Amino acid sequence: MDQDLSLVRRLAEKLYEKKAEDIVALNVSHLTVLCEKMLIASGRSAAQVASLCEAVDEFMHESGIPLRRSEGLREARWAILDYGFLIVHLFHRDERAFYDLERLWTDGENRIDLPFDQTAAD
Repeated sequence: MDQDLSLVRRLAEKLYEKKAEDIVALNVSHLTVLCEKMLIASGRSAAQVASLCEAVDEFMHESGIPLRRSEGLREARWAILDYGFLIVHLFHRDERAFYDLERLWTDGENRIDLPFDQTAAD
């Protein structure tokens, strides 16, 4: 299995454990030169989005992958964490609905299967 794919799945699982909502992983390598994979998730509040950002950065740091650029961390309404091959978008749920990134980056066949069931009740 692709090492990057495994890392994206493990990171998605980390976000799931931190109670992120609507976690979506996409392979966008054939759609853009910006990155190979995207991970999109939502939080219920700005504080949760900020906490999710910290969890992502900690996980990636421990995996030996440095953060290249970030935007929106202070406001925590739409934060973007760029790790080169992977861009992570963490949204407050209102912004997520407004921007609807999945519509822009999903081609019907590029969704990455994730190792958990988001339809299960807590």
